[in-house]
Amino acid sequence: MERKNAWKIYGDADCAALEALSKRYRAFLDAGKTERECVREALKLAKARGFEDMRRATSVRPGDRLYMDWMGKALMLFVVGKAPMTEGLNIVGAHIDSPRMDVKQNPLYEEDDLAYLDTHYYGGIKKYQWVTLPLALHGVVAKKDGALVDIVIGEDDDDPVVGVSDLLIHLAAEQMGKKASVVIEGEQLNVIVGGRPQKDADEKEKAPVKAAILAILKEKYDIEEEDFLSAEIEVVPAGRSRDFGLDRSMIIGYGHDDRVCAYAQLEAIFGLEGAPEHTCLCLLSDKEEIGSVGATGMQARYFENAVAELMNLAGDYSELKLRRALAACRMLSCDVSAGYDPNFASCFEKKNAAYLGRGVCFNKFTGSRGKSGSNDANAEFIGRLRRVMDDTGVNFQTAELGKVDVGGGGTIAYICALYGMEVIDSGVAVLSMHAPWEIISKADLYEATRAYAAFLAKCR
Repeated sequence: MERKNAWKIYGDADCAALEALSKRYRAFLDAGKTERECVREALKLAKARGFEDMRRATSVRPGDRLYMDWMGKALMLFVVGKAPMTEGLNIVGAHIDSPRMDVKQNPLYEEDDLAYLDTHYYGGIKKYQWVTLPLALHGVVAKKDGALVDIVIGEDDDDPVVGVSDLLIHLAAEQMGKKASVVIEGEQLNVIVGGRPQKDADEKEKAPVKAAILAILKEKYDIEEEDFLSAEIEVVPAGRSRDFGLDRSMIIGYGHDDRVCAYAQLEAIFGLEGAPEHTCLCLLSDKEEIGSVGATGMQARYFENAVAELMNLAGDYSELKLRRALAACRMLSCDVSAGYDPNFASCFEKKNAAYLGRGVCFNKFTGSRGKSGSNDANAEFIGRLRRVMDDTGVNFQTAELGKVDVGGGGTIAYICALYGMEVIDSGVAVLSMHAPWEIISKADLYEATRAYAAFLAKCR
């Protein structure tokens, strides 16, 4: 069933609210280009709205707002409900990592009067899209004494930027004959960071440009070359998000996947008033783009442990009650969908595609090759969601991730479903997903925020 474009039914009040929301979202997106920055920004917003550290609480009561920061790279925000947690939580979960390039542990080298940082790409990217762009460096350096040094280079107007070069077209006959997947190889994603030799370098200095870069890093950040061993520095597109289209109906920016859903969740849980019927959780996780692995990925147990801690604070914890609570949860795995692109229509099945401007999207299943790796939500849960969305006037659509056997993808839904809870994927349609600059509709951001708020408050 074809869904209407949401813009056709918006009045002046909707348009004003939508523009205000888009402005707040763009500020969040620009401030959070890494998972650490996202957690930091989300925490700042949460604390301003009364959320307190769960680790410092001694008890809880309905209406309490608590957060659990996990290693600075994942975050959980709880609003305690009236019902016992064995009746389950209403959960909205998104990931806050995005495709990028990561600086290696021994990265800095000089080659023929140019200094480079060696990188390893993170997540699924088209490597050729990351050349000839202005890039920025974001991250942290952990020094041996435990001090953390924040790094952001390339975002201020006066900052220099860095980047990866490409072969000029005049010499590229062989390159242009290659498959797109190998036009640029992973080991060619070397970031140029300098080209001026150190003035007072000794004649025996074999890498005077590298030495000059190290001197800059020492002066500005007090870090040595060895400090790269314990650094997490990400290479991301430099610059701010922008309104897109002459009608300003869209936003172009880095990291819509999946920070657009993460921000919509934050707005939704911040908007809860008083004590909801069931405890609500906004979950922001890391490492989804590489399989939700590691201590901050969704396959780690920090989510389960945080629920156990909350039940303990409520005086209602046991291992059996925890298992019952997790199995009784209802969850929206909030991740973006592939937006239908008329330029590449052959990759989509039009009746089951996500269209920009038609509202938040529900994906019953993701996966690939016969739904492999998918969650595949049950019909009863979807029926209840339809009622909640219709009762609150949310514009929504349903979709698959492209034609059968063309491709596929995954989210955190299947991991959470392992507890036995009801889960479905829900998010915003994106054009140019996983590219350095992605595009969304402001209308879909607005409807996602309304959908997540309705789900948290009313899903049973």
